Amino acid sequence: MTLNIDLLKKKIIYRSSYRGTKEMDKLLGSFTKKYIEILSLKDLIDLEKMLDIDDTNLYNYYNGLDCDIEFKENYINTLFKNFIYDIEKN
Repeated sequence: MTLNIDLLKKKIIYRSSYRGTKEMDKLLGSFTKKYIEILSLKDLIDLEKMLDIDDTNLYNYYNGLDCDIEFKENYINTLFKNFIYDIEKN
């Protein structure tokens, strides 16, 4: 089975923009739109895994608060943690 990268990107874009909470929709949607085209296949898979994490833990991780889970050290998590959300653009 071959992995269709364009289909994976579309799935990730959708999942990042329709999370359930408006704040995470905007944050993750902006993050994904900014980086989706430059990510490697491994990074896309890591991003897809990150999207399986609940909004509360993602929000806490992004803001440096305590989380109920441990986040793996990888490029996507580091990129997300250091992402600067520009409220003016969104």
